[in-house]
Amino acid sequence: MKIEKEELDKIVEQQVELNNLLKRIGFIETEKDGLLKMYIEALGESNATKKELEDKYGAINIDLSDGSYTKVETE
Repeated sequence: MKIEKEELDKIVEQQVELNNLLKRIGFIETEKDGLLKMYIEALGESNATKKELEDKYGAINIDLSDGSYTKVETE
């Protein structure tokens, strides 16, 4: 016994679509992993720069539009 050809075609088409979607999800997850690693590296570089600036100027707030800064008041 067999299912009708139209039913078989439909289920095969659905399986192909599901497999394609899983492949795309895998690609996106791989890309996401790479982007997260790049973000962590950039964050580390940013933190290192902040540390360098703090060592040089002390605790400051920097205006990113013009580079001016104000000292952070500590109690």
